[in-house]
Amino acid sequence: MALDTLSEQSDEALLALFAKGDQSAARALTARLLPMVFALAKRMLNDVTEAEDVAQEAMIRLWKIAPEWRSGEAKISTWLYRISANLCTDRLRKRRTVGLENMPEKADEKPGVEAALIANDRAKALHLAIAQLPERQQLALNLRHFEALSNPEIAEVMQTSVEAVESLLSRGKRGLVAILAPKRAEFGLAQER
Repeated sequence: MALDTLSEQSDEALLALFAKGDQSAARALTARLLPMVFALAKRMLNDVTEAEDVAQEAMIRLWKIAPEWRSGEAKISTWLYRISANLCTDRLRKRRTVGLENMPEKADEKPGVEAALIANDRAKALHLAIAQLPERQQLALNLRHFEALSNPEIAEVMQTSVEAVESLLSRGKRGLVAILAPKRAEFGLAQER
């Protein structure tokens, strides 16, 4: 099948074609889904190499399940997010013995103007703060604010209710405020009165 027509196919149609042996469908589906899986894993793990491993493992699991995929039961992207999140959670649990102070900091690749440095520091502080939250709050925040999933989609990925997702997001945001509040002045933000 031509690559142009493959790009117009749904995820389920491409997976069905792959299950029948169409390698070009696998390439099209990989090009579509791998970036989202990698992005989630990179944010959750804060490690490019581990994120690549998770993304690869998630895609391998998709290819293995392809012949048994039951159309209409779940969206492929949602299923893949769930698998990726579970793989990341497993890796994070294995890391628990390593304290934050022992984790290597990512080097700033582009030294720039003061505003860029402050933005970079803010992003690092945010990611470190998110990493201090309970895993389910981390996952909910990442899926909502970095992957732009809706609350019902997050509920499906996390296999929970929409109300539970809203609660996780609310508690996660409150936790971030508490963690980041002492750093407001450090980042040039006025203290709220």
